Amino acid sequence: MTESLSANGAAPAKTGSRVRMSAAQRREQLIAIGRELFAERGFDATSIEEVAARAKVSKPVVYEHFGGKEGLYAVVVDREVRALLDRITNALTAGHPHELLEQAALALLDYIEAETDGFRVLVRESPLMSATGNFSSVLNDVAHQVEHILGAEFKTRGYDPKLAELYSQALVGMVALTGRWWLEVRKPRKDTVAAHLVNLAWNGLSHLEAKPALLTRRMK
Repeated sequence: MTESLSANGAAPAKTGSRVRMSAAQRREQLIAIGRELFAERGFDATSIEEVAARAKVSKPVVYEHFGGKEGLYAVVVDREVRALLDRITNALTAGHPHELLEQAALALLDYIEAETDGFRVLVRESPLMSATGNFSSVLNDVAHQVEHILGAEFKTRGYDPKLAELYSQALVGMVALTGRWWLEVRKPRKDTVAAHLVNLAWNGLSHLEAKPALLTRRMK
């Protein structure tokens, strides 16, 4: 049977043929593939060839959009940094410091659970990591928010507010390192992990010594 022609004389597209993407759609596809590969293998072990192969395009298409592997990686990391920071910032709505600690811990664990590939990209080491575009930069931003909360709380309790920065870095670092551990083991449950983190942090903060000193130095 002769194949019917369309009005312009061309044969209709066959079912199952690959649909052409717009430039914006192709860019998003490449970002998603890059994110997946960087999470699986890290920056060094990922190649433009692999990205192109998974997208079923030629290498020049990837270069056209990002200029190379470094450009693609920078876009992926920038998106994850903003996504994680937005998630944590939006979660901090409570008025009481205890609840704020809970919200911050849960926001990070929620991100790890929902965006596992993104978190793996952020915590992997890379020669491209800079002070303004990596997991450390996110933690520093969150620590600055916690610092303001602790500073006000320290004033009401008679502690030196200048030390709020030190404590904020310690608290955020504790949650972040626990999050990296939980990423691999996924137990106990997320809410249980958050509850124990807050238990350690809050009960420690609520029984602070005004001027702590090392026991080993006291004995000398």
